[in-house]
Amino acid sequence: MIRLLSFVFGLCLFTFASYSDSYKVLCLGDSLTEGYGVSKASAYPAKLKTKLNEKGLDVEVINAGVSGSTTASGLSRLRWALKAKAKPDILIIALGANDGLRGQPVENSKENLRKIIQYAKSQGLKVLLAGMKLPKNYGKAYTSEFQDMFSDLATTEKLTFMPFLLEGVAAESSLNLPDGIHPNAKGHEVIASNLLVYLLPLLKT
Repeated sequence: MIRLLSFVFGLCLFTFASYSDSYKVLCLGDSLTEGYGVSKASAYPAKLKTKLNEKGLDVEVINAGVSGSTTASGLSRLRWALKAKAKPDILIIALGANDGLRGQPVENSKENLRKIIQYAKSQGLKVLLAGMKLPKNYGKAYTSEFQDMFSDLATTEKLTFMPFLLEGVAAESSLNLPDGIHPNAKGHEVIASNLLVYLLPLLKT
């Protein structure tokens, strides 16, 4: 009995000790990250912070989403964010949706994302890449190439990868604003819950 209690106590200590005392997470994205149509407190970065704090983790989540952003502005925005704010430990990249909706060449978007990823890694940041998908009316060839861009980067750059940021949210009317594109507060709650699964392993030391 004493051995069992000692084992359980030791396991608990290991579990809590496996997380850092404090972490900063930077969410680099577009309107989906900024929280278009909802309050900043309802956007997924704020929801993610709440969920992490409820688990007893001291994690600050910084919302660096700007509506309309494409991958082209991502690197300069990341550099600015690292200068303007305390250096984060983890970067969540949720960019590319606007590139796809505007029909931009996938190779250009892929190279832009690669530069963001490699710069983040050079600064000692862990990277979580969130994939995007396009409506079928953009054509099978383009939508497939666009979607594969994220998984290819995740593989070559050895990243933690969330295949689709809007998993369980896209096309669900109850989880989106009337425009059918941007999540409402309930939709952001789902995104945060989904992201949590991929983020927690990165918080371990």
